[in-house]
Amino acid sequence: MKMAGNFDNKINSVSLTKLQTTELSSNERVFKRSDLIPVRKDVIWRIEQGIVRAMTWYEDGTNVSLGYWGKGDLIGQPLSDINPYQLVCLSNVELVTIPPQRWHEEMEGLLLHIRQSEKMLSLVQQKPLSLRLKNFLLWMANKFGREEDEGVLIDASITHQEIAEALNTTRVTITRLFSEFEQGGIIARRGRRISLLKK
Repeated sequence: MKMAGNFDNKINSVSLTKLQTTELSSNERVFKRSDLIPVRKDVIWRIEQGIVRAMTWYEDGTNVSLGYWGKGDLIGQPLSDINPYQLVCLSNVELVTIPPQRWHEEMEGLLLHIRQSEKMLSLVQQKPLSLRLKNFLLWMANKFGREEDEGVLIDASITHQEIAEALNTTRVTITRLFSEFEQGGIIARRGRRISLLKK
């Protein structure tokens, strides 16, 4: 599938103020929800806190989610051959840069990145779509979940559109399936957050 060649057009839609707040200046950085994390060929970031979405888009403007990353995960342009490539904060995020001379010390994190990327790829291929969505929610609950009395709260603010982009479907379909899951006692919704209910 052919990716858009003009990365600048997409970036120009982001305010200059936001870009200025994310310039590289030190080893530790803090970003706000919806901020773009700078991507450079010589920079790998380790997430200390928060959730980050990696994404790209096609020439027709269709967004594609490449992965969701949280505490302890490594992210950055050196870990992907996809172009364009963008890292978007889904919450307040704290990052630490890993300099190139220390990349060899991060083998465990690099292997984890590969395994999680493969998991996302396998999820997108599952059929029927209801099973794909259910297993995606289980994966998100395992990675970002918090135990509560009624079940597991996925502590990530994610929209129906973003889930649709992750699972290669439409927002309307995701909304319909969520309604079915809710009626079936599988999930409960709290705004953009979802709880997987205990049976």
